[in-house]
Amino acid sequence: MKPLEQMNIVDDFLAGSLIGHKEYGEAASRYILSCILNRKIGKLNVVTQKFLIGDNPERHGIRMDVYLDEEEGEIFDVEPDKNNNAKDIASLPKRARFYHDKIDTANLRSGSNYDDLRDVIVIFIMPYDPFGLDRMVYTVKKCCVEVPDMPYDDGDRTIFLYTGGTEGHPTEQLRQLLHYMENSVEENACTKELQELHKMVVAVKQDGEVGIAYMKSFEIEEKIRREGEERGREEGIQEGIQKGIREGMHGMIRTCRRFKQTDAQIVQLLQEELNLTREQAEDALAKYTPASDEKVTQ
Repeated sequence: MKPLEQMNIVDDFLAGSLIGHKEYGEAASRYILSCILNRKIGKLNVVTQKFLIGDNPERHGIRMDVYLDEEEGEIFDVEPDKNNNAKDIASLPKRARFYHDKIDTANLRSGSNYDDLRDVIVIFIMPYDPFGLDRMVYTVKKCCVEVPDMPYDDGDRTIFLYTGGTEGHPTEQLRQLLHYMENSVEENACTKELQELHKMVVAVKQDGEVGIAYMKSFEIEEKIRREGEERGREEGIQEGIQKGIREGMHGMIRTCRRFKQTDAQIVQLLQEELNLTREQAEDALAKYTPASDEKVTQ
């Protein structure tokens, strides 16, 4: 378990805690987006860990790390990403495609015209090179294959930011920000703006509510690991693992209840995070007793 004080903004927990912080979140978000997009950012509505569930329980949903809605502007989804295994990297383009589709679906009301559809930018920030070209910035938009220079703008854009990239011509402000995000220490806060951001980062790390939330975020996998090991020694490896998984399910449900998630959202999260079937997830939810914060005997 990485101590909270050693985390960097490229770690999704700290990024979400900073951008979603009730005191510092909007200011931090506005500065980060202004560096990435090289423009002023308007008033923002900030939502961390936003769930967009499928149109029915059998359909895949998404859980966005940071969802930012600019008043009279664009919608942003910011995804710090450290999943650098080959399979996750290969699926990044399709992941971005799916995120765009889900955000669009959630933001076009029945009866609205297509020109009411908001512009959406999905931003991945990562300490690894997703495409192997050593660029700090990869901006992806749709275009006409036969006539690449033909104007075509459907309002969707995906930006992949590699914190260690050396190729291309990003602004110095963005270079400095990404360097700080990868290693969020005072020595890397080399401008007045970054020093202000660093003060916010330090304050968020010292916030008691953030500390508690961080401990709770490890509740599931720690329970799975510990119970699996203990029961594995006492009852055999397989039975121990199953016991750990059951503990993990109820730990996840307990945490979701604290954050006011609906039953449908909890079921979908159990399916996606623990690879459960819908029936298994619903059974786990049914056997959870929130009043006593205990579990029904399995």
